Amino acid sequence: MNEMKEKVLHPKNGFLMLFIGIVMIIGGIALAVYASSIESLPLLFPAVVLIIVAPFIFAGLKVVNPNEALVLTFFGKYHGTIKQSGFFFVNPFVQAVCPKVGAVRVETPAKEAEADVGALLHAVGVGRKTVSIKTQTLNNDKQKVNDVLGNPIVIGAAVIWRVENPTLAVFSVENYREFLSIQTDTVIRNTARLYPYDVFDEDENDDGICEKTLRGSALEIAENMKQELQERVKSAGIVVEDVRITHLAYAEEIAAAMLQRQQAAAIIAARQKIVDGAVGMVKMAIDKLSEDQIVALDEERKAAMVSNLLVVLCGNKDAQPIVNSGSIY
Repeated sequence: MNEMKEKVLHPKNGFLMLFIGIVMIIGGIALAVYASSIESLPLLFPAVVLIIVAPFIFAGLKVVNPNEALVLTFFGKYHGTIKQSGFFFVNPFVQAVCPKVGAVRVETPAKEAEADVGALLHAVGVGRKTVSIKTQTLNNDKQKVNDVLGNPIVIGAAVIWRVENPTLAVFSVENYREFLSIQTDTVIRNTARLYPYDVFDEDENDDGICEKTLRGSALEIAENMKQELQERVKSAGIVVEDVRITHLAYAEEIAAAMLQRQQAAAIIAARQKIVDGAVGMVKMAIDKLSEDQIVALDEERKAAMVSNLLVVLCGNKDAQPIVNSGSIY
């Protein structure tokens, strides 16, 4: 697709032309009344011309609000874009072009439908002739996708964006807002399929390094999503400033099972820490007894002592001590 070059216009001051138009109407009417009173046809002709030309001046007056742009066409050809705010006069025959907005579907009760439709139409800018170049936020709907392990997850993202080139936004795509939304959905799906939701000990690679996950590497993955989305929407004159994952969870059908898996992994990790600490304490106890020559234990008694200490240190319940008043042999 050939990229259309943007032409920035610097039109004339609209207040001056407004004053001229008002003077032309007042002067034309006054001249027509005077010509009729003296019954002078030569004076009536310029009066009619003034009255006819004045509305064309009013048709060329345009208002551009701050952080908005006006894209103009002249009989089907691109004329230029006004990016500065103010009250201007342009060619009366130019026409402002804005993206078309498709049909709006609102799933609400009949009593609330009219109000919701009005709010939604206002949000997407129906009836506006200008293109907003303000920084905007697109909060995409949550969608269910499968991660790289095949687990169904629900993910949503928010995109902070703005229109940098209003000309491309108007002429390159049918509706740049809808275009951005669809491309965001595509990027989210493609990204979610490349990473697991989370990894457990058995998911580590051969080097013992965990791979990136949607939950643990959200910032890095969001940056990748931003770059991919920017490549997709640059043809529409849109700049993506930031992308953030706003919602991430397992789908309802596997949420309970994955929660049990996470709990099991946490219990195993905690038990491993307990066993490592208990082994160190038992070794220290046996070495201390041998160094201080408190008691001499053969290998069989050492094994029994190790077993008893491990049961005490690794058990879930408090140990119940038993006092032996006889010989240990």
